Amino acid sequence: MTQRSGRAETLTQLVNEVFIVNGALLTAGDALADVVGLTAAQWQVIGFLEDGPASAADLARRRGLRRQSVQETVNRLLRKGMLSRADNPADRRAPLLHLTSTAREALATLGRRQVSWADEVASGIAPGDLAVTLRTLRKVRERLGDGVIEPG
Repeated sequence: MTQRSGRAETLTQLVNEVFIVNGALLTAGDALADVVGLTAAQWQVIGFLEDGPASAADLARRRGLRRQSVQETVNRLLRKGMLSRADNPADRRAPLLHLTSTAREALATLGRRQVSWADEVASGIAPGDLAVTLRTLRKVRERLGDGVIEPG
């Protein structure tokens, strides 16, 4: 087994915790979104469209996800009547996705539920710890965005 430095070991433990927390957040998101008939993944997509229309490829890039998985989620949302398509003047092959009034109502409901849930979860964590965690995760994301993927 390769010996890790203390810093590398701590980062490895952080990555493992992030994977576990991601799963727990998706489970919590599914439970919160179920009241409006959505999944956490669907909630994420309509949440990104709250700021305005975008293509499925744009959504995938902004979230760091595969376009194919975002497209599958978009297709489900179209069938549920949460999204509509419009021509994209920049790329005719990639229609712009817009929220419907049904999606806006769902987002309003989910926003209220999320505020209550977030307050409950955060109540057991010191505000300073939350702030440090947020800063640290943003720094890790920046490092990965800088192309620091392989040892070198």
